[in-house]
Amino acid sequence: MKTIEERLDILEEKMRQESFRTNTGLGGEVGYYVFDYDPDQELVVRERVESLGNSNTILKFGYQLKIFDLYELILQLLEEEDVLEDLKDLEEEEGTDYVFQSISDVLRFDDKDSLIINYIMDNTPKDSVVFLTGVGKSYPILRSHKILNNLHQVMDHCPVILFFPGKYNGDSLNIFGEAANDQNENYYRAFPIVER
Repeated sequence: MKTIEERLDILEEKMRQESFRTNTGLGGEVGYYVFDYDPDQELVVRERVESLGNSNTILKFGYQLKIFDLYELILQLLEEEDVLEDLKDLEEEEGTDYVFQSISDVLRFDDKDSLIINYIMDNTPKDSVVFLTGVGKSYPILRSHKILNNLHQVMDHCPVILFFPGKYNGDSLNIFGEAANDQNENYYRAFPIVER
């Protein structure tokens, strides 16, 4: 079994390969990948992603790296929609589940014109690679399979890597590695990018 550092080194090596960026060998489909890891490795993963984000990836890999922290993006969009303060009051009155549904409605998680998807699309240049982070922080407000499904329908010009604190077996995403059925999310369009 590889250490998290070894797996992140392998990820970086794959990112250097021309076939990764051009999606060669994936049947012509855009590359959607999942880098799964144990939740207790979150800080190591976060530090490496931040380091990559701060490096000159155009010089290093030949393309721009775009990192979207889904949790921070949710907060930013709620602020832009001018509802963040209202949601805090609403949680006290109606409870957490009601607020989660309200956030989903405001940001249109289930719609084709989801604000998160639109933001990612509008801020991703053609020659780039996308990292999606903040999955654990945004759970259960936003489910990983939902963002991947919606993004997969509209973005086909660059590879996407979802950093997932849990397990991905090629068929389902299991957040935090828990066995509970309500935490399993069926998703089979992404490829595990580095085996454990």
